[in-house]
Amino acid sequence: MSDTSTTESAAGASAAAAAPAGLDLNRRNLAARTGTASEPAPVRIAHLGLGAFHRAHQAWYTDVADDANEWGIAAFTGRSPQAAEEIAAQDGLYSLLERSVHGDTVTVIDSISEAVDGARVDRLVEHVAAPATALVTLTVTEAGYALDADGRPDLANPAVAADVEWLRRNLDAAQFDLAEAPRTALARLLAGVEARRRAGAGPLAIVSCDNLPENGELTRSSMLALAELASATATREHLAEQVTFVSTSIDRITPKTTPADVAAVAAATGWHDRSPVVTEPFHDWVLSGEFRAGRPAWEKAGARFVDDIDPFERRKLWLLNGSHTLLAYAGAARGHRTVAEAVGDPEVRSWVEQFWAEAVRHLPSEGLDLDGYRAALLDRFDNARIQHLLGQIGQDGTTKLRVRIAPVLRAERAAGRDGEASVRALGAWVAAARSARLPADRVGDALATAASEPGERAVVELLRLVDPELLDDPAVVVAVSRAADAFETI
Repeated sequence: MSDTSTTESAAGASAAAAAPAGLDLNRRNLAARTGTASEPAPVRIAHLGLGAFHRAHQAWYTDVADDANEWGIAAFTGRSPQAAEEIAAQDGLYSLLERSVHGDTVTVIDSISEAVDGARVDRLVEHVAAPATALVTLTVTEAGYALDADGRPDLANPAVAADVEWLRRNLDAAQFDLAEAPRTALARLLAGVEARRRAGAGPLAIVSCDNLPENGELTRSSMLALAELASATATREHLAEQVTFVSTSIDRITPKTTPADVAAVAAATGWHDRSPVVTEPFHDWVLSGEFRAGRPAWEKAGARFVDDIDPFERRKLWLLNGSHTLLAYAGAARGHRTVAEAVGDPEVRSWVEQFWAEAVRHLPSEGLDLDGYRAALLDRFDNARIQHLLGQIGQDGTTKLRVRIAPVLRAERAAGRDGEASVRALGAWVAAARSARLPADRVGDALATAASEPGERAVVELLRLVDPELLDDPAVVVAVSRAADAFETI
């Protein structure tokens, strides 16, 4: 599909002058202006989590890879229908603004064939059950899997408990009752898988693209657990026999789009785009698993397929995502608003370097180019033209700390070291929680209750939400308490 794209310099006034100002971005206008096909590709991919990252990553990879216009995406939003409404009004098209230190490049992406409100579970079920659909991708965020600290469906979450009851009533029923459809992503997907089983539509690959360790295996075990909780034996057997789960490591910094970004796209291209996406030039996608019903040739866009994804997952989760989480709380405590501002603070930069030093001790040195990866991360973080907000990164911190910081701290303590940098990240988060300065978190009520406890008790209860194993080491509780106290005095 990449031959249907237009690429122009946002820095050049000539591009804006050459294009009619305010031309609506839709397939008819794009075809008239570029000579490309005006019809969307047939849907062969269903996606849960239509947000900016999906459009900068999987949808972009598919656009570049699909020269024959054969792999259309039906993308479903999460909690808000806004993105689907905006993109559907543009026939699935949107502008991707790549922002480097040297300038901007704008490309029109057309791999989304259908943009759908996530509340339309009936439409999701139809697409997952369709024989033409070969795979499902997910970017629902870590918290969107609605799992407990043991990686199982969190039955303490009212939405999960309600969905399990719905699954019990419906998975063995002759017809689904979608008047009150499931609310959580994996329950909705499980309903689609059962519909596919009934349709005899053949194998399916489910590809998790969220920042979770062993995300494919975690998705598999969680969906099997949901089927067991629902006593849906036939569904569970179909999952085990006909559905493969692909693990991935994904990477592309994608900040929230601002009105200024919308104006920049219009000035550069003449397109009236309601929903452009801003991202960095860097992109990375590593995948491991089977695609029995086929897949796009994502390797054309640079994707890599490996047998063992674990080292790549940990490198990205700890070095990129872990340092992002550290910056989100420690940087904000020092008054910074963006990643570039925070990493430009010598004190905060030294904290990042110290955390990386702890993390790389527990990564294999062969094949990961850890020195080069860290140097590239600093270059990316220093790109002040990418306004990556710390408040955005800090959302849903409880779940993120569980997979980005806690494993490094446990490994350091097991090796007989104090894990000072990992402790610092947790301390900054605790300080923000106790002072009610945290961004939104889906465990909000439990977080607020834990943070309201007096003194060190608050630290204990907050750490319990992140990783109860940390409480087995009393020295960790003391160290995190001291770190939190230090951040509260900044």
